[in-house]
Amino acid sequence: MNVKTSCGGRLPRDTAAVACSLALLGLVAACSGTLLPKPAPPPARFTLDDGAAAVAATTPSPGAPDLVVALLRAAAGLDSRRMLYQRRPLEIEAFAFHEWAEPPAQLLAPLLLRALQAGGGFRAVLPAASAGSSAPGSWRLETELLRLQQDFATRPSQVRISLRAVVLDGGTRRAIAWREFDVRVDAASDDPVAGVQAANEAVRRLLAELAAFCAEQGRAAPR
Repeated sequence: MNVKTSCGGRLPRDTAAVACSLALLGLVAACSGTLLPKPAPPPARFTLDDGAAAVAATTPSPGAPDLVVALLRAAAGLDSRRMLYQRRPLEIEAFAFHEWAEPPAQLLAPLLLRALQAGGGFRAVLPAASAGSSAPGSWRLETELLRLQQDFATRPSQVRISLRAVVLDGGTRRAIAWREFDVRVDAASDDPVAGVQAANEAVRRLLAELAAFCAEQGRAAPR
């Protein structure tokens, strides 16, 4: 049996079936391109400003110790790029289309180091990775990022950042001083972009407080 084509010719039945199948596949593909949802755009990524600008450069006192800065640790939930917020007590959520360019602790680490270098309480401020084992008479700073989130339970919303700092004798590992810093900054509006702006201001304030605290310990060190 032959099948008549649209142009008046005839094709064998098997050839016509193949042609119909191809036409059907083309129609399905065209419909799929129209009906399938478009992929979601990649999330917007944000970083943190150089908080060292909030710390006035100060010359260290004669005989001040060196400070070795350990890698900034991150509490549970802060070891990813997710940008966190809170609407209800004890429940932490993450924005779907906004995130940090790197995990917050990685963004903060170089800013913290520069703020301490500008603080002037120590002869030298070195990252632990480059300092190696602590030299005699040097001190060590260990820090942990405890919180960085936008709180929508208040109006206006607030960004809160918390950090724990412990100053140790590099040789004996004896704790010299410690403190927990907690800074809150109101956001200009209740959205993640305004939260990023408030987070940068909170970081600048926290680093200024941390640098002042560490410099005070360094200046009080026995010569």
